[in-house]
Amino acid sequence: MLKQNSVKLFALLLFTSLFSSVGLSQEKPPKKQDERVRTMTIPISIFTKKELKENQTGELVQTGDLQVKEDGDNQVILSIRSVSNTPLALAVLIQDDLTSEANLKLGELREFIRQLPPGSRVMVGYLRSGTIQIRQKFTDDLEKAAKSLRIIAGSSSVAPSSPFQQVEEALKRFDALPTGRRAILLVSDGLDVSRGVESSTPTQSLDLDRAILRAQRKSVAVYSFYSPASLTGRGNSLLVLNGQGSLERLSDETGGRAFFQGTIAPISFEPFFEVLNRSLNRQFALTYLSTHLKKGYYKIQVTSPNPEVKIEHPRGYYYR
Repeated sequence: MLKQNSVKLFALLLFTSLFSSVGLSQEKPPKKQDERVRTMTIPISIFTKKELKENQTGELVQTGDLQVKEDGDNQVILSIRSVSNTPLALAVLIQDDLTSEANLKLGELREFIRQLPPGSRVMVGYLRSGTIQIRQKFTDDLEKAAKSLRIIAGSSSVAPSSPFQQVEEALKRFDALPTGRRAILLVSDGLDVSRGVESSTPTQSLDLDRAILRAQRKSVAVYSFYSPASLTGRGNSLLVLNGQGSLERLSDETGGRAFFQGTIAPISFEPFFEVLNRSLNRQFALTYLSTHLKKGYYKIQVTSPNPEVKIEHPRGYYYR
């Protein structure tokens, strides 16, 4: 019988030099290992509720004994490793019918790309009606990726009926990359009207469902920046809330985070990038033994006995 390991996390972990690959990966256990279990590694980010409320980073508090559950069953934690300085594979996706205010923030986006950890790879794409326009394939030349950003068209004629169709398409581009930290930065209004406005809620979008499942399968966390587009820019609060709710669901279920500034166009992306950088700097790779061997979808829950600790992580994954 395997015994539950007690894993305590201290601030010192933030400064530990670590080298393991990251992501929602499925690692094959050694041949001699008990065949009733397999190893799983998932990315987690650890904050205090005060940090999230005040948007400020403090010292990492003691989390106590973390607990991992798959479909409600306790799993054995093997290790927790800091990965904040490891390279990141990032796809920057921009909806091409965003309102003109979004063009004023391209400089902030370029600077974010340039400051990614050395060795990171970046892809840049624009979400358009029926297609995704790739401006830059995955490259470790961060300056080249930053310069590939262009002015947003801002026309309803290029508006995608659902940005999540193109997100799903972009996720296929991660297949050629090695295992590691993976993420999407999605700048969009999140509105899916492919089946009509009445079906644009976060729980009714089939394209959103498919994008979430594909992101979970490919170990990609989605970080979303809300910015109004041709439909949501008209001030319809129902459409705005549907779009923001969809972005929030996409990010929450893939281990990322969604960013809004009320229901209006954000004045600047700088506050978003400050929080996003903190999220990336607070990332850890949590490895545990899974007792589930059947193929299928498994829900994940990671908790701390410290009520002041908030742990962000993917809500599930597919085992194949």
